[in-house]
Amino acid sequence: METDDKRFPLRNTESNHSDTQVWNWAQNAQLGDRRAVCRPESEAELQQLLASHSGKVKVIGSRLAPGRMLKIDHQQDMLLDLSQLSGVLDSTDNSVTFAAATPLGKVYQTLSEMGRMLASSPGVISIQTLAGAMATGTHGQGLQQSSLADEALNIRMVLADGSIREFDRQHPWFGAVQVALGSLGVVTAVTLKTIPSRIYTCFKNAVSASNLEQDLYQWNENYALSKAWWFVDEDQMHVWCAREATPEEEQVYRLNYGDLVKQADSDSSLNNTIEQTLEHMHNDTQIRGEGGKQFKTVTRFKDFSNVTGDIYQVFCRGIAVPQINVEIGIPLARAAEVIGKIKRWYAEKHPHMHYPIILRCTGPSSAWLSPAYQQATCFFGFVVYYADDGSLSAEGTHFLSEVEKLLAAEGGRPHWGKYYDSHLYHWRENYPQWDAFREVRHQLDPQRKFSNDYLSQLFD
Repeated sequence: METDDKRFPLRNTESNHSDTQVWNWAQNAQLGDRRAVCRPESEAELQQLLASHSGKVKVIGSRLAPGRMLKIDHQQDMLLDLSQLSGVLDSTDNSVTFAAATPLGKVYQTLSEMGRMLASSPGVISIQTLAGAMATGTHGQGLQQSSLADEALNIRMVLADGSIREFDRQHPWFGAVQVALGSLGVVTAVTLKTIPSRIYTCFKNAVSASNLEQDLYQWNENYALSKAWWFVDEDQMHVWCAREATPEEEQVYRLNYGDLVKQADSDSSLNNTIEQTLEHMHNDTQIRGEGGKQFKTVTRFKDFSNVTGDIYQVFCRGIAVPQINVEIGIPLARAAEVIGKIKRWYAEKHPHMHYPIILRCTGPSSAWLSPAYQQATCFFGFVVYYADDGSLSAEGTHFLSEVEKLLAAEGGRPHWGKYYDSHLYHWRENYPQWDAFREVRHQLDPQRKFSNDYLSQLFD
């Protein structure tokens, strides 16, 4: 079992422009030497690089993932920066093909300008690259959709020998390619299915958590999109439930020039709970005053009001702040049972709560390594923010460790792009296609060019 300090590394907060190392976005892990970074200008140049390179290769994307996923192990290894492979490559009435390194924010903006959207709800952070978000199973909320990877119609990839392969939904290996952790090849283009843009009205409420076991199902069954924050200390919930806007609501939105519409009436019933949470966060981070993006993630819940907007305006509201984020998927059918266990565990242990528990549910995914593979899933998210000096609350990280043990014991599947203790999980039992994925990996990358210590421990 990993210790907390190994699982949750401290941040490097020193500004050293002469640093020869590439760091991940959170500045808590070195990925490799800057001289190992290659930035191909085209897919053809990428093909030549891969065909001629004898060492390992890792794509760094926007570097949001934990360092272990992106790190190279030896001097002869290569870090690939694909930032030049970005933008729209093609479009039809029902699809758009993007270069794989296109940031999600640009994907969403482009679709909105076309009057289109993805059927999947967005993740909250839009600086991720499209390929990186797909590779780790990034998802939003709502039982009528699943992960971003489930909206892919075609995935284009450069293999270790420089050859190009394309996988469409009829290909027997498509489920492996959708969420692949960067272990099969370098994705260069993704064709996404699109639908006409819809406008939503999102209703926001503060309610007691006493009936959460039943309420969670009702929110998700009655609304197209639902997300909830569970303030366990105060036994409170902040709930967002969205449905398609009525013609009258949409007209008001259009008259507002397509900007998010906030209703005039606001609700202050959660303000005391927010103040309590802010006090915990201030104590844990030793940051006083209003400064710090991390505090804005909860202060926005004060004096909340219903809103009307497109799916990206309503739900893609994340604030990118260095943090330790643990997210575990539990089969939706068992979510109430697990919520009950969390309540009993909390009543017995009274663990320190740094931040509310985030609850998002999705429909089944077709991706073999998606935590929601073949089953509707409730994702339980837990966050601890870094202090300005790069340290972490010991009580906060201890809570993360203990709650992960509880969910892992319930058959939970961790989000690949976040933090988890791999020793807690039985991968073959959790993922029916685990060995099938390993076989695809062997076929596409027999020399393990796209591996590193992390992937070797996981699959080999």
